[in-house]
Parts: sequence; structure tokens; C-alpha cells
Amino acid sequence: MKPIRNSAKAIIIQDGRLLAMKGQGCEGTFYLLPGGGQERGETLHEALRRECLEEANAEVVIGELRFIREYIGRNHEFATQDGEVHQVEFIFLCRLVKGCEVRMGSCPDNNQLGAEWLDLEHIERYRLYPCALGPLLRALPSQGVPIYLGDVN
Repeated sequence: MKPIRNSAKAIIIQDGRLLAMKGQGCEGTFYLLPGGGQERGETLHEALRRECLEEANAEVVIGELRFIREYIGRNHEFATQDGEVHQVEFIFLCRLVKGCEVRMGSCPDNNQLGAEWLDLEHIERYRLYPCALGPLLRALPSQGVPIYLGDVN
């Protein structure tokens, strides 16, 4: 059995659009928030800064923790591929450092095609994971404390 893995993710909204990592899997195109796994000896903030640079060449200023999500692979549609995965994601509100140009980073994830800005008003048109996050992002300004999303995909 694999250990539980911590992950840090960034919500970066600019001009009504959400920065997402575009990927290609066996079921088609999908999108994820920038960020990834925390390495031993790294704080969540250090992991998030590193991952945003690696995936999207994005230098970020990290703000408030907004969501906590668990992903227990055996409970979801990709159980055959990642049934042993148990990940806890800490999702922070972030902003880009002034002058930062988003593009494919130096160390993208497997299956990553690039970085893309998604229209937040029509976020449901995209296959964004976790799916539960889309509607919450439109209501983001009215929230003030972190929300535990539970085991969602």
C-alpha cells in the first residue's frame, strides 16, 4: 500500500479566467490546477512554488488556503489505474508575480500538453478535476474560510 501523499495546488484567476494545466489521457483532454506533490523536507508553500514553475513557468505569490480535497483512488472512476492512491490536496488562492509569462514549464507532468486559461464563467464546459471545484470557483469571493471538500473527483 502506498503512503498518503500531500499535494499543493494553486487557484490563479486573472481577468475572469482560471489558469489550468491541460493534459491528455486515454479518455481525452482534461484540466488540473497547477501544483503537485510535496517532497520530503519541503513546506506546502515551497512545493507549490516549485510545482508552478515546473509546470507553467509561473512565479506565484501564495495567499489563503481555500480548499482541502482528498482523493482516494479506489472510490472513483480511475480506480483501475490509481486505486492505491490516497492524496490530500491543499488548494491555495494565488496570484502571478508581475511580468510572469505563463507557458509550458521546464519539468511538466506526464501527459501535460501545456498551460491554458479557462473561462471561469463557463467552467463547466471543461473537464476540470476535481469536478466539485468548478461551481465553487465562481463563488470564491464570498467565501472566507477553507472548505473541506472531502473525497471528491
